[in-house]
Amino acid sequence: MRWIGRRESDQVEDQRGFGGRGVTLGCGTVLVALVIGWLTGNDPIRILQLLTSGSPPAAETGAPPQSRAPAGPDAEDPGRKFVAVVLADTEDTWTEIFAKSGQTYELPKLVLYTGLTETSCGRGSAAQGPFYCPYDRKVYLDLSFFDELARRFGAPGDFARAYVVAHEVGHHVQNLMGIERKVRSVQERASEAQGNDLSVRLELQADCLAGVWGHHGAQKGLLEPGDAEAGLRAAAAIGDDRLQRLSTGRVQPESFTHGSSSQRVEWLRRGLETGDPGACQTFAGIL
Repeated sequence: MRWIGRRESDQVEDQRGFGGRGVTLGCGTVLVALVIGWLTGNDPIRILQLLTSGSPPAAETGAPPQSRAPAGPDAEDPGRKFVAVVLADTEDTWTEIFAKSGQTYELPKLVLYTGLTETSCGRGSAAQGPFYCPYDRKVYLDLSFFDELARRFGAPGDFARAYVVAHEVGHHVQNLMGIERKVRSVQERASEAQGNDLSVRLELQADCLAGVWGHHGAQKGLLEPGDAEAGLRAAAAIGDDRLQRLSTGRVQPESFTHGSSSQRVEWLRRGLETGDPGACQTFAGIL
């Protein structure tokens, strides 16, 4: 991706290194929580809370004050700058698309944190992966997920990381369009299987909307040859079937909440090829 030197969004909230909002956890702790969650079916966030609840307060560690003082975020950090550039480009793309239909695109915030963070949707954790909270209209991202995406799931590259950000922004677009609210309303009255199906459709539409952004990014010269393929590999890497096979060796389609690898690739590709939000009708005949 040709992202260096491009405009950076001013909607990034960097909470890394500050106490009270983001809680620093080691990568090993997060991985342990993920494995235990996968094997037992328990919430990884609760497991993280249990794993960290026994940590002594800073005042009892005996460490000198200067070693405990939080370090502020680095505005020149490459990871932060990359995310800020991608977010800025999604802002430009969706502002233009919304304007064409006489609507105003409201910019989301993107929060960078480490380990755990408090949100209007409850406590979030790195074990969840990146997520969007519709109540505060913010995307939450622990940058360590990008390392996992490359190392554990075999999906390296700038556009693979950009796809992750654009997918969460896709959820913001759904929120602005009222789709997220309708889905949650229907889910409250649905069975577990029906609720999971609606969740899959919501996630696949966000994949497609991420592809819409990628299509317009290619037209503006942001993408380079091979970038789209990197995004498709990332979509395949985080399909429910692949994640279940990695964690338990078994695949249970009825429990999918994000879609299979093939579904995620299909809808991301649709957005990349058309650049049209109207092509992302995963709820046709349902909502």
